Parts: sequence; structure tokens; C-alpha cells
Amino acid sequence: MPAWSSSWQLPDQIADVLPSEARHIEELRRLFLDTARSYGYELVMPPLLEHLESLLTGTGEALDLQTFKLVDQLSGRTLGLRADTTPQVARIDAHLLNRQGVARLCYCGPVLHTRADRPHATREPLQFGAEIYGHSGLEADLEAQLLALEGLTAAGVTQLSVDMADVRIVNSLLQGAQVGAAMLARIHAALAAKDASELASLTTSLDGALSAAARSGLLALLHFYGDEKVLAEAEKAFKALPQALKALDNLRWLATHVGSLSGGVRIGFDLADLRGYAYYSGTRFAIYGHGQRDGSSGAELVRGGRYDEVGAVFGRNRPAAGFSLDLKELVSVLLPKPLRPAIRAPWGEEAGLRAAIARLRAGGETVACVLPGHEHEVDEFDCDRELASVAGQWQVRSLVA
Repeated sequence: MPAWSSSWQLPDQIADVLPSEARHIEELRRLFLDTARSYGYELVMPPLLEHLESLLTGTGEALDLQTFKLVDQLSGRTLGLRADTTPQVARIDAHLLNRQGVARLCYCGPVLHTRADRPHATREPLQFGAEIYGHSGLEADLEAQLLALEGLTAAGVTQLSVDMADVRIVNSLLQGAQVGAAMLARIHAALAAKDASELASLTTSLDGALSAAARSGLLALLHFYGDEKVLAEAEKAFKALPQALKALDNLRWLATHVGSLSGGVRIGFDLADLRGYAYYSGTRFAIYGHGQRDGSSGAELVRGGRYDEVGAVFGRNRPAAGFSLDLKELVSVLLPKPLRPAIRAPWGEEAGLRAAIARLRAGGETVACVLPGHEHEVDEFDCDRELASVAGQWQVRSLVA
């Protein structure tokens, strides 16, 4: 087989983005950045690669298996290609900005994963995120959710719903228990999968390390998902756990305010959902929505929450909340954008023609000059008008019959 026959092939779950979809993604990128700026968020641009120990310290340790690693030809040190941007933004907040008050930061750029984090996903997401540092109150959690919902609504996502949880509920049940990291990971996995038999087996094997109340509480968590009635049921089950009751109060406050300020968003709870448990320190949320492409529905589009420990390794353990999403995944559930209207113009060097083209482009129009011999080609732009010479004057006229 000749070498050129496979030279165009890309690695698994890595793909080129072609013009129409690339334009749509770019419009979404601008939309989310502009929406974040309207809330007071400042744009930062962390590097794609860093020294590995910087990327994988603190909460970043959970990203070890997702991080591509390579050797720096200049220093000989091991570098990592970022799998998530949040630890980098925490470093910027801690070391470069070092503000005493609130810092609102946003970003948008590619991340790389050694394995896709869900079926049919790309290993090169285009990650947008917004994070607020320096405020421990629920107002920051609320702002993150409202910003994400506003961006999704503006992008055209419909039937939005928010699912909420709080890692402090499980933490309160396990408080004081001598449970190793491996066993803790298995308990969290069983909770996330709602595997009652596995969870019962795990908690039974910890007899002596877990109290009977903790075991029954963990098993009860599997049934606490649904609407606001879940919170009332959980309050009864965890009435002896002040930390859990406070977390439930926080969830109720957030749900009430998101519901009143976002208009028509469905709100649910899944108290056993512990995805990212090593990362989040309090409330966490996921936003789902319906797209218009191929009847897609209920796709998880956003993940976020509170992660107060994210900056600790950089010497500033201060409050933090935010969210992130993959713009490539978002565009995959939306209808393709129609071709952009444009003006077709002849190719030429005549001064009047060049001046007319320049005026149209300065006014925001797309003017595609037809190169000689290519008059009938179809491209990314819908040329519904043409620039033509009429009685010695260059004028725009419609091509629509």
C-alpha cells in the first residue's frame, strides 16, 4: 500500500471541522464569550501545554489518565497537554492576578483527552468555561447557572432542565469513617450507577468502619432523585446530619431562584450523582437540553458547580464556582446554520470596482470575487446578489428571480 493512501487519516475520535460547522462553532464561541462579558467576566487564554506537575497537582490529579504526555525538547522535562482548563485558570487567579476580591474569568479553547469521556464524543473538545473566584455565598453558584442557561437559550437549545446535587451529603454520611481511596471510589461509582446490590455489598464489607446509620443513608440515596419532593424526603432521612441538612437547604434556595429567574426551566435533583466527586466541594449541576438535529433530546450539555479546593495547591484556597461545556458537542445537537448571504462580484482591478467592493465589505457585507473560469462554483456562501456595472456605475442587484 503506498504511503500516501493513509496519510490523510486522522486518529480515532479526532476530526477536521468543515466550513459550515466551523462557522457555526465560531458563532457559538462569540455568543458565549459575549454573554460572559455582559456578566462582567474577563477572558483569559492559558497555554495548551504546561509542565506535567503543574497540570496534575491538587484536583488536577484526577485528570492523569486523561492527559497526553510528551517530553520537552528544550528542557527534557515532561509536559502535559491540558485535559481541562479549570486548574490553569485557578493558577492564573492565584499567582498572576492575585486579587483580594471577586474575580470573574472565562476562557474558550481546545483541550485534549486520551479517551473520549462519553460515546461518540471527540477527544478534542472546544471547551468554554466561566468561573467566579472569591465569593463563598450561593449567589456565585446561582450566577454560574444563570449564565450557562442564558448562553444555551441564545444558542437555540430548548426544553432546558437543570439537575442538582451536593457532594457534602455523601461526605456527611462518610464523615469519620476509615475508608480507603479505592473503596471510596467504588462506593461513589455504585451510587452514580444506582447499583443497590453493589452498594449493599460494599457497605457491608465495611462493617465497623461505617455506622448502621451511614450504611442505611447511603442506600437511601439511591432513591432520592426527582422533583423538589426529593428534598423533603431526604430531610427526614438525614435529620441527624447537620451538614447534609445545610446542603439540602442550599439546593432548595438555588432551585427556587433558578426557577424564578430563568423562566420555564425544569429543575430536578439526583442526590446520588457524584460524577466529579474528587473535584467538587459543594453543589454541582448538569444542564440538559433538546436540540433540533435528528430529533436529539435530553443531551447533557453543561457541567458545573462549586470547587473551593481548586486553588489550594497554588497557595490560595479561596471560594470558586463555575461551569464548562464543549462547543463541538453543542453544535452537534443544533440544526446546521443556513448559508450566509453574500454578494458575488467580478474579478478586476478597475478602481471603481475595487472601491465599490471595499465600501460593501466595510459595511459588513461578504463580497466573494469570482475568479476567472470559476463562475458557476458553489461554496460556503449563498450569493443572492451580484455587483454589476449598470450605466457605468457599480450597483448591487438581486439574483433571486
